Order: sequence, then structure tokens, then C-alpha cells
Amino acid sequence: MNSNFDIIIVGGGAAGFFTAINIVEKKPKLKVAILERGNEVLQKVRISGGGRCNVTHACFEPNELVKFYPRGEKELRGPFHQFCSGDTIEWFEKHGVALKIEEDGRMFPVSNSSQTIIDCFLKATQKLGITVLTGQSVQSIFSPEVSGESVWKIDTQNQQFICEKLVMATGSNPKIWEMLQQKGHAVVSPVPSLFTFNIKDSRIKELPGVSAQVSVKVKDTKLNSTGPLLITHWGMSGPAILKLSAWGARILHDKNYQFTIFVNWLNDIETSEAEKILKDLKQEHAKKTVSKKSPFEITNRLWESLVLASGISTETKWADLSKTQLQNLAKQLTNATFQVNGKSTFKEEFVTAGGIDLKEINFKTMESKLHENLYFAGEIVNIDAITGGFNFQNAWTSGFILANGIS
Repeated sequence: MNSNFDIIIVGGGAAGFFTAINIVEKKPKLKVAILERGNEVLQKVRISGGGRCNVTHACFEPNELVKFYPRGEKELRGPFHQFCSGDTIEWFEKHGVALKIEEDGRMFPVSNSSQTIIDCFLKATQKLGITVLTGQSVQSIFSPEVSGESVWKIDTQNQQFICEKLVMATGSNPKIWEMLQQKGHAVVSPVPSLFTFNIKDSRIKELPGVSAQVSVKVKDTKLNSTGPLLITHWGMSGPAILKLSAWGARILHDKNYQFTIFVNWLNDIETSEAEKILKDLKQEHAKKTVSKKSPFEITNRLWESLVLASGISTETKWADLSKTQLQNLAKQLTNATFQVNGKSTFKEEFVTAGGIDLKEINFKTMESKLHENLYFAGEIVNIDAITGGFNFQNAWTSGFILANGIS
């Protein structure tokens, strides 16, 4: 049984739905179908942002927004001038979903539920007559030059579909990448992009849940970042670590996730300055116990752990600190060395660096430069961002640009 459509979108995720809705809103007469391999659509939307869906980020200047993309910065500049975060807010408001900005700039639906986004998309596809088919795992793709006709043919495990224009919005899918490689497309090999660092170290073993504003560097590289760091049961996480993992995706993969980091728990205070502050504290608090209270903006628990790691007992008074102990403490505070052995990734937030080579895509339309009427949206291409709503923004922007290109 053949099913004929004007446009078929492979992938029932954020990019696929946004693309389909925008196409039919612009050209209501087009017959559009979304093919999803799973039994349910929009699964990543459902679990993203802890079930709240981090829709976008409150960064409204395209030239600033592109800086959050380790891969795709140059290519997204033009598209973001057409559809940026502000346009995303407006689009969702027009479709009945109000968004709110949190302190760190992340934007969520006011409802605090990803279901609101899912309902919005499902309602729109229903209203516009877009066909949504689940359980359709693509087995093969036949381009017009292969079929000898001016159409694309897509075989799933139980059906053949025919369309004039084919949109690939499958995210990080090795099987689909392989099919596209067979069509001549180059695929940049995928590596994990957002992950936490596995660290076993006595200084942080008893401190899961403790966070601090830090700066972090990776030894023997130019990789560095600042921001909140969260100590976890398995090591370190939080924005400072996730930023490093995104920007260093390839470098850290090549190191087999075995490397050394330097953590400055005082963020922007250098070792020499910390030493001077500690000397002043030694004078001021001579009779007080060093480990009792943190004099810096780090928790007492973390402070005590770093004091002990500096060879200072819990009973030592400030007046009794030796020069070496003081220097050790300054170093633990501003240049603590940790050995990373492996990474942890969470399936629901899983992002990869890799995908269709950006040189093979026309970013004015998201059309393939190798095949006419073949388009890409979302994470299937070699674009990824740090955490904070930026990967979704790429999905919305590419879907909007693509819909404009097709219309």
C-alpha cells in the first residue's frame, strides 16, 4: 500500500512537529505527514528540563545567541536573524502557550509542564490536518535519481511512502546517518556533548549536593569555563562542567575521558590574592578555629574539607597556621587538582556533537546542497549547544527557516 504526500517529515520530535506546523500554516493545501519510529511522539520534549521543557533562553541578540553553540556558531548567525528567541516566545504565545524567564535566563512554559508544549503541538497538527504516524521505523530511502521518478520513496517496516519533498528531523540517529551517507552526505562522527565528570576524591566524597560558583580549566588544553558547579555522588556536574563538556566534546573524547581539571572554588580570586586574604584572616581571627566557619562564599562543609586537605587539623587555630599550611590552603581554594575518570550522560538530556556536515546544507532554506528537495531540521546536523534551552532554539529556528524555504 502506497501513501502519497507532498511532504514527509521523518522524526516526531520537537524539530519535526515545529517544521510540519509552520509549513502547513504557510501553505494549508499541502499534504504533510510525520513519521515517528517509536510508539509515542515528542518523547524528548516530555522529559526535557526535568519534565518542564526548557523551551528557549532569554538571549535576544542573534550575535550573542550564537556564542552558546560550540558547533554551528557561524552557520546559525543568518537563521537567528530570521527567527530568534523573541520570535519563539511570540510563536508560542500565538499558539496559546505563555513562557516565563527564570533567573538564569532559561525559559519554561508558565504551567511548568512539558505537557503544555506537547498539547500545543498535537492540537496544531490536528487542526491543520497533518498526518502523524507512529511505529514507522524507516528501513530505506530512495532518492529521485535512484527511483527514476521526481519523487522520494521511503520504506518503513510495513509500508512505502512517496513524497515530493523529504525532511529529515530524526535527531542523533546512527541508522539514518548511515542511510544519508549512502546518498553521498558526509557525517561528522558523533561523540557525547553534554556530560558530567566522574571523580573519586576524598575532598568531595561527603559533599553531594554542595554547589559553588567556580572557574574550571582542563589541564594541557585551552578549555575553561565559569559558573555554578554541583558536587554529585559520582563527581561533578552543574553548568560550569556541562559547558566544558560541550566545548570540549571532541578533545575530551580523544582523551578517552581521562584528564585532569583545576578548580578555583573562589572563582576569580587568584592564588596570590587568596594567600594575602588568608594572612589577614590569621591576624584578625588569631584565637578562632580555622575549620569552623568559611570566610569565603563557599559552604562551611566545603571549606572544612579543603582545610583538612591542606594538612590543617579541625582543632588548629588561625594563629598556629604555618606558612606552608597557609600556602596549601590558598592552593586548595584557587587551584585544586582533580582527576577525571570517565563521564556520565543522562539519556533524557542526551546531546551529541556530530551529524550531517554543515558545509553540505544551505542555511537559507535548510535544503541539502547534494539533493534537491531533501531538507534537515534540528539535531540531525552537526550543531549542538550548551544546556539552557539552546538546543531547542536550534530546532525551532531550523524548522521555521525550512518551512519558509519550502513555502
